[in-house]
Amino acid sequence: MTVTQSPDASPTPSLDSRVTPVEPLLAPAALREEIPMSPTAGETVLNGRYEIAQVLNGQNDRLVVVAGPCSIHDPCAALTYAERLSDLARRVSGSLVVVMRVYMEKPRTRLGWKGLISDPHLDGSNDLNSGLRVARSLMVDILETGLPIGCEFLDPLTPRYFSDAVSWGSIGARTVQSQVHRQLTSGLSMPVGIKNATSGHVEDAVDAIVAASKGHVFPGIDDDGVASIVSTSGNPECHVVLRGGSTAPNYGPSDVANALELLGSAGLPQRLFIDASHGNSGKDHERQPHVAADIARRIAGGEIGIAGIMLESFLAAGRQDLVLGRTERLAYGQSVTDACVDWEQTTRMIEELAEAVEAGRSLRRAGAEDTPLLAEAALPATLPALA
Repeated sequence: MTVTQSPDASPTPSLDSRVTPVEPLLAPAALREEIPMSPTAGETVLNGRYEIAQVLNGQNDRLVVVAGPCSIHDPCAALTYAERLSDLARRVSGSLVVVMRVYMEKPRTRLGWKGLISDPHLDGSNDLNSGLRVARSLMVDILETGLPIGCEFLDPLTPRYFSDAVSWGSIGARTVQSQVHRQLTSGLSMPVGIKNATSGHVEDAVDAIVAASKGHVFPGIDDDGVASIVSTSGNPECHVVLRGGSTAPNYGPSDVANALELLGSAGLPQRLFIDASHGNSGKDHERQPHVAADIARRIAGGEIGIAGIMLESFLAAGRQDLVLGRTERLAYGQSVTDACVDWEQTTRMIEELAEAVEAGRSLRRAGAEDTPLLAEAALPATLPALA
């Protein structure tokens, strides 16, 4: 413990003995001015939010597919992936709403690289101001391809810097019980998927959705980076993401039915997403196609309630170890966090899911589907402003 010594007093402990020097953080408004969004990028964001909300509200029978790396570490490789995914998304747009997974923050169970925002140089320098610039610049570039973005919100301050570029948000399994994140979600302007806890329990996610649907007042920062009191109106477009648990997957028909029943009992729309990775694949990326194929088969057979699916994929399959400061060793387009499927497998899964949606439509047209799509209040005819 650091102590200070005065000639007239005994040593007293420092009140901030474990805080190293504090550096100024770039203001959100300054970053948005430095890296603005074009009208094309803004339209991509709003269209993505609108289309995802339509699927969640049962007004559109497409399936949302959130695909991309576990976490972004190489902006060049991420943009290459985005360009390919954008082309594929246009080909299947009649059946799927494709969103790119652009995760800039990486939650850690213990220690490890915390993501592009925290350490953009991959060398342990923790240059947050540069990380925020790199992250926002990449997001704008991806939006220019016409592809909407999805990301996990981890730090409660960083959304102020880039949430205007996001069409779909996520709250992870490690933060589902966090009051801070429930409050944060209540003020986000896009649909937000909330994962079940790492134990596999869905109740925590349902509780989080109820909490986030209401308005809250809490401390935060404003656009100038000034500590402020933030008031929110509540987010009505939150939904469960089934991601499996530590002991078993939870993407099967009975698991989905149980989760939908919990949602219904809480007075919430009975629509959810399924994460084909994490606990549902046993953390084995090679099992993701099996999970996606099972979901596709059930959608083709008329199962309702599944509004979206998440896929961890990148240009190359698998994962590689990151040695900080030795980026020349990294293979191009391969994850440095969780293992992903490669581009070829991604294409096959997305095309299979698109075919399943078409098959489900044909079944309903033939009169074999007894349960109609869930109906909610009509969405506005015009898109809301970015926030």
